[in-house]
Amino acid sequence: MLIRWSIVETLAQQGHTVVEADTARNAVRAMGESRLPIDVILLDYRLPDSSDLGLLSDMRRMHPESSIVMMTAFATPEMRTEALARGAYQVMAKPFDMHTLESLVLEANRARPQPVSP
Repeated sequence: MLIRWSIVETLAQQGHTVVEADTARNAVRAMGESRLPIDVILLDYRLPDSSDLGLLSDMRRMHPESSIVMMTAFATPEMRTEALARGAYQVMAKPFDMHTLESLVLEANRARPQPVSP
């Protein structure tokens, strides 16, 4: 998909390491296999095999230390509220400007949950 390619290119040019997936199933697999810490997760609300907030909940459980930014062209006030309640850092409306996305990724990275020391 063109938007995924654009996101990967934009963030990689800014020095970010990017892991990408085209479905919820592939996202769960990629996140589970990643050997690098995952600072920010950009998560599309609608994927070919997912069109609810279940994947957001799965990502939050798998990576509690990551900030999650939901991206959607289908946001309703209820969806936004529920996404934030499930741990999304922000819900970003599509379409969006890539410069805005880069700024949001940096902001989300700074705001990500910090591990609690024992």
